[in-house]
Amino acid sequence: MKPSSFLYRAPATLGRALDDLAECAEEGGKVLAGGQSLLPMLNYRLVRPPVLVDLGNITELAEQTITGRGFRLGAMTTTGRLARAPEVRAAWPLLATAASWVGHVQIRSRGTIGGSVAHADPSAEMAATMLLADARITLKSTRGERVEQAGDFFLGYLSTTVEDDEILTHLDFEVPNAGGRWGFEEFAPRHGDFAEAGAALTLPADGSEEHGRAVSFGVADRPFRLPSLETLLTASTGRLSRGVFNGAVGNDFDAVGTVTAEKRDMGAHLVERALRAAGVAVD
Repeated sequence: MKPSSFLYRAPATLGRALDDLAECAEEGGKVLAGGQSLLPMLNYRLVRPPVLVDLGNITELAEQTITGRGFRLGAMTTTGRLARAPEVRAAWPLLATAASWVGHVQIRSRGTIGGSVAHADPSAEMAATMLLADARITLKSTRGERVEQAGDFFLGYLSTTVEDDEILTHLDFEVPNAGGRWGFEEFAPRHGDFAEAGAALTLPADGSEEHGRAVSFGVADRPFRLPSLETLLTASTGRLSRGVFNGAVGNDFDAVGTVTAEKRDMGAHLVERALRAAGVAVD
C-alpha cells in the first residue's frame, strides 16, 4: 500500500523544525525520526498526517555524550549506534545489550531512541530501558521547553505526555546501580520480532546501600517498574525463595491491572531469567 498525500519538510535546524511543527500541529502534522514505526503506519494508512517534519538533517539531535555515569542522548541517536559503540557498552552494558535486541540490523541502522520512546510501543526495548534509568526526557516546542521523568511519561498503549506541537529532543540519565550486576531478557517468536515479554533489572554494586531496579515490558499497555521486587534487590542478594519472588512480582503485576494470565506467566518467567542472568537464584 501507499500513504496518502502529505507535505514533506526537512528543516536543517531545531528552531525551524519547531516552527514547522507549530504551523501544522493542529491539523495533525507528525514528526519523522527514524521512521521504522511511522512509515509502516503511513503505508497502511493508519495515520494520515497532512505534513511530515523530518528531523534527519538536525545534527544536534544525533549527538551523544557520556560523562562517567551520566548519559545525554540526542533523540536521533540510532539504536544501532547504541548497540555497537564501545563507549556505551563500557559505561552501561545493559543499554548496549537491549539495543542489540531491537529488530534487525537494518532497523537498528535507522531507528532512533527518541522515536522509539515517543512511539511508546509497550514491547519497545528502548522505552523499557529509559524507564529503568528513570531518564529525564526533554520536550521542546515554540512555547518553550519542559522535562518529563520517564516514570510519568508513558500513559498507555502508544500514548505519552508529548503534546502535538512538541518534539522530543534529548534523554538524560545516570546509569542505575553502576558497577553492579544486571540482567536483560526477552522472548519473541522469531529473531527481530516484537517482544512478547521482557525484563530488565540492575542490582547495586558491592558496598552500595541502594536498592535494585526492575522493569517488565511487553506484557501490559506500557512498560512498568516492579517496586515490590526492587526492595528485595540489594548488593548482597544471591537468592530469593520461590514464595517471596512470586509474592513480590505478583503484587507488581496486580498493580498494573492490564496483564492477562498468559502474559503474567510469561512476564514473571522473563523476570526470573533476568535475575538468574544477574546471579540471583530463585528456588
